[in-house]
Amino acid sequence: MNFFDRLGERISAIDSIVSVGLDADVDRIPDHLHDHDLPRWAFNRRIIDATHEHAAAYKPNVAFYEDRNGWAALEETIAYARGKNVPVLLDAKRGDIGNTARKYANLLDMADAITVNPYMGRDSLDPFLSRQDKGVFVLCRTSNPGGTDIQDLELASGESLYEWVASLADLWNANGNVGLVVGATTPDELEEVRERVPDLPFLVPGVGAQGGDAEAAATYATARGAGLVNSSRGIIFAGEDAGEDFHKASGQAAKQLKKQLNQYR
Repeated sequence: MNFFDRLGERISAIDSIVSVGLDADVDRIPDHLHDHDLPRWAFNRRIIDATHEHAAAYKPNVAFYEDRNGWAALEETIAYARGKNVPVLLDAKRGDIGNTARKYANLLDMADAITVNPYMGRDSLDPFLSRQDKGVFVLCRTSNPGGTDIQDLELASGESLYEWVASLADLWNANGNVGLVVGATTPDELEEVRERVPDLPFLVPGVGAQGGDAEAAATYATARGAGLVNSSRGIIFAGEDAGEDFHKASGQAAKQLKKQLNQYR
């Protein structure tokens, strides 16, 4: 059973396509957790306890863990989430060649899926794609405003670059483990990419703090029973001013997003 089969089972079991982004910014973690040896792990554990009933997946962005204590916190977080039967997707956006790519792909030893950058071509992603049991989400149309600088460039074929990336990812899906990152802040393009690649599950960021279109995200995220709509800050920092009870607001935020998305699935 590959990642998307397992993800589909999780989605069916809890009736949710919500991905909770565990972007544990140390500067925003409640003060009382800073006495802990691993504040980010202490924070994430409470978030997971409060949200796991509504989370189809957790998505830690590795940028928030790239120091010694951070990696320890990330390892504890992943183990705890998987102990709750929730898959973990590392938002790492890796992409390189040769030995570097193979080393980056070792991140999949600790998680269930990863995001990758296709800019350097197929060989830069081979070490990830060859892991048949792991999910590989290829950046296609991202949710940031500057994504248009490159992703909207028109090719000689008349296609936009992001459309060509979607088609390439479809070709690279020989092992059935490829998905796409397509942002909720561009709903028309989200629909266009879905029409182009009807069988690739999407990871849709941008719902929540970035103000993305929840209806479009829920409508187009899934394929073959799998797909994710992510919210990070909108969930994990929902109770930022609530002191020691911060996690309760996070649980409510995840539940509310699940309810909102399920209107359109």
